[in-house]
Amino acid sequence: MAKAPTTAPATVTVEQTGSPIRRIGKQRQTLVGLGLNKIRRRSVLPDTPEVRGMIAAVKHLVRVVPDDSQAQ
Repeated sequence: MAKAPTTAPATVTVEQTGSPIRRIGKQRQTLVGLGLNKIRRRSVLPDTPEVRGMIAAVKHLVRVVPDDSQAQ
């Protein structure tokens, strides 16, 4: 029996653009949960509704980096 071809799970790359200084603790914890702790640091995460919600909670501190491999 042939196995179905495996597809790579969708991912999203997030870059921290703002400082968590003078932000509420929940936003700092969200950045840590995303794997970010310094400005310009990037993290590749699975593209799930939970991760998208975390990104939306700190959208003023991060940006989603476009993936060049999907453009082709």
